[in-house]
Amino acid sequence: MSDKRLSKPARSPGRGPARSPAQRLDAVLRRAEDLAGAWGARARASTTPARERALLRLFGVGGLDRDGVPLASAVVERHVGGSSARLAAGIALPFVVALHEYDISPEQLALDVASGAIDLAFEAELLAEPDRRAAAEAEASRIAARALERFDANRTARLELLGVLGDAPRPWFGLSLSAPTMSAAPDDAAALVAAGADLVRIRVPAGRELVLRLHDRGLKPEHWLPRDKRPAVGSRAADADDPATVPAGSQRALTALRARVDEAAAEAGRYVRLGTVATALAAPEQALVASLERIDVVEADPIAEIVTDGVDPDRALADHAFGHRLLRRSGAIVVVGPGPLIVAPDLARGLPADAGTRAGRAFAMQALAVALARGDGLGSGQLAAGALVPWLADERFPAAQALAAVVLRRLAWPDLGLVFEEPDLPSRTRARWPYLVGLALGIAGPGTIVLRRATGHEAAVHAEETTRAAALLAAEIAEEPAALLARPAVLERAEALLAAAESTLADLADEGWEAVLGAPLGGPDLDRLGADAVVERTEAFDPLDVVAPT
Repeated sequence: MSDKRLSKPARSPGRGPARSPAQRLDAVLRRAEDLAGAWGARARASTTPARERALLRLFGVGGLDRDGVPLASAVVERHVGGSSARLAAGIALPFVVALHEYDISPEQLALDVASGAIDLAFEAELLAEPDRRAAAEAEASRIAARALERFDANRTARLELLGVLGDAPRPWFGLSLSAPTMSAAPDDAAALVAAGADLVRIRVPAGRELVLRLHDRGLKPEHWLPRDKRPAVGSRAADADDPATVPAGSQRALTALRARVDEAAAEAGRYVRLGTVATALAAPEQALVASLERIDVVEADPIAEIVTDGVDPDRALADHAFGHRLLRRSGAIVVVGPGPLIVAPDLARGLPADAGTRAGRAFAMQALAVALARGDGLGSGQLAAGALVPWLADERFPAAQALAAVVLRRLAWPDLGLVFEEPDLPSRTRARWPYLVGLALGIAGPGTIVLRRATGHEAAVHAEETTRAAALLAAEIAEEPAALLARPAVLERAEALLAAAESTLADLADEGWEAVLGAPLGGPDLDRLGADAVVERTEAFDPLDVVAPT
């Protein structure tokens, strides 16, 4: 990166010429890429229960078992049963061998495995016979190729609809769906489109694995379907027949939402995107469903899972590496957040960090998330990054800090879209956020997305109108990032951010994750979430390897 794009090097008294912001930024990005290169390679060679569940769903296993448990989860739990060796060997080939042996549908086989009628461990022994193994590999590759054809069909459908309806002008304006179940979600999504939404964002409920792991620690996930709306144990029919029991973020509901949003988009005369955001330990399944249901935007941030959700680093990185692989094929845009709030070092020394340090730590983690995604093959057209940390409006001098944050992200990743997500703020600072966004939109670049929290039709329409107005006015006075960085107040905060970011990544390289992580959820004596459920794969065959990515 050329120094011409940033300010001239400053001088530090008694220390000779200081490094310029350009040099500091390059150093931060290089450190992030080095870490991502090492950790990403290990993640791609690993497997997790979520990865195995996603493969089963790719093979056609869906719905619930006879006890109301998601069928793919039930099969993986029955077969793996806490065995690292079975997890490392994977479930794809044993499952396909059994499909051939019993000549039944994937769903029926899954039901029989979940009930204990069929033991996949016995089927795995048949793989020692060369002919059976060759047949199983060929069949697994055929099934995977057929599923990936659906990914490709969805990519084609997206492009065709964009050609017919036209795309919405940037910035895309996004609203979150508030309906919790399928009964109201399609009509609510259509109402958001009528209110001006270019992106309808859907929160996926917590998966079974996360729920069980948090339950063991006396915790509950933040986003979960209320108990009185869930089907009773064993009531597969209730789940199939009653939309009030189907979460709005489930695959079945997303199918209905996709169709309803497409209808509303045709009426509005523009293509409207669907976006999903999932909870921890579910990245592979989130990616698979997004690929099968033409989800356009997927919020998937492994670093946020590690720092904020308490997930084991190896587990989170392995989950997201597999998810990135599917999303690359689907053509969806992957959004990584603006970086998490890191407080563990402050707790250790008993002193709170200043604003520059908080912002720098977040930027360092975001740089690592971007480098990981790129290492997994996601190109610039499929990647977007959060622009402002959620606590910014509470800081002193938030305007200068917002400009510094957006300028550095624009210079670091000129080919990435930036995402402004309105946080849940107290009333005292809530009014600041739209003005901070309006201030930064002039330098945000062409790929901008603005996500608002408005609920209700009138509030949504008002949010859409004010967002469009802010973008229009910001475009009139847009400045080059380097020009903004020349302002003393912006430069001072940018330098503080970069210094903290570089220090954070250096500590991470020297000390490992302990440099930024606190105690796991539930107490310091517990392992981090999923630490016991990530292993290096021992099975060399991968059904997705034989199909070249597009």
